Amino acid sequence: MLETTQILAYMSALMLAAAIPGPGMTALVAHSVRGGAVTGFTMLSGLILGDLIYLSFAVFGLAVVAHSYGGLFTAVSWCASLYLAWLSWQFWNHNPEAINIDQQTNKRELTAAWLSGLTITLGNPKTIAFYLAILPLVITLDAVSFQTWGLLLVPLTVLVLVFVGAVFIVGALKIRRFLASAQAQTWLFKGAGVIMFLAAVSMTARMV
Repeated sequence: MLETTQILAYMSALMLAAAIPGPGMTALVAHSVRGGAVTGFTMLSGLILGDLIYLSFAVFGLAVVAHSYGGLFTAVSWCASLYLAWLSWQFWNHNPEAINIDQQTNKRELTAAWLSGLTITLGNPKTIAFYLAILPLVITLDAVSFQTWGLLLVPLTVLVLVFVGAVFIVGALKIRRFLASAQAQTWLFKGAGVIMFLAAVSMTARMV
């Protein structure tokens, strides 16, 4: 099992990384404003699942296999960059309307929110890069067992991401009435589009 200092170091690093606004948290705020708390937490569950998948890759060394095939890794990175650029275009060209904040969200919208959270995380190589970079610094990966992964790392990761995501969702809900107007949503979605675009450009710049 991990020592207390290792656990605290991992949780602190993950919390700081999650709290820095990026494509995931930006989209989370936008969906929370539009669909409310249920939509926000549904999307958050998709974001967390994506993180857990990359955490598992890093812990069990599957990412090393990807690094052994430079062409494959480069192709995945380009696809992720294009995906973020497409999301940027979607957010920028979104045609918002004034929303009724008391309207119930249907299952189709919740499913779309969950898939959006999952694909945004999986489409962002920064996520697995974080786990590949931070895990060796705070944890001795050779000593990590299946029990350590399942009984400690996974619950800790979920706990931290739920806490940080909840802060963003609650913040979005606090100003939801103000952001419910079409004009406010226009600025919100265009701002999200800019952040997505900058993320895509930054990712592309590191590959060329």
